[in-house]
Amino acid sequence: MPSIFKLLKEDHDKHREMLTGIADADPADRGDLFEKFQAEAVSHANAEEQSLYAEMMAKPDLQDEARHSVSEHKQIDEYVATLESLDPASDDWLATFLKLKHRYEHHIEEEEDEMFPEAKDALSQDKIQELGDKFADRKPAEKEAA
Repeated sequence: MPSIFKLLKEDHDKHREMLTGIADADPADRGDLFEKFQAEAVSHANAEEQSLYAEMMAKPDLQDEARHSVSEHKQIDEYVATLESLDPASDDWLATFLKLKHRYEHHIEEEEDEMFPEAKDALSQDKIQELGDKFADRKPAEKEAA
């Protein structure tokens, strides 16, 4: 099984592609595309929190990074809730979506550039592999629940 960081990066790349696709989509297609993105992103975030973030919270040197990322997940959830209340074909929806896209891309860049390197340095290779297994096990159940 790949490491937790490889799995998360693969998801991030997929999410970037999905976000761009939604931003460029015909207004009539936005809702369906966003629904797919939402299920993917929610399952990713929940499995990430249950694996990597849980481990980071147990390590004093990594707690601030984990708390920051959990906080950003909540901000993203707020954008999603707003989008759910708007017509996907509307200009308001697109403007809000573009804010979400910016926030989400900032979040995953921070994870990849700052949090992942810190966690890699603090965790053993065995733990990194174990967390990859845990993430891979949790994500399908989280996707089904989403």
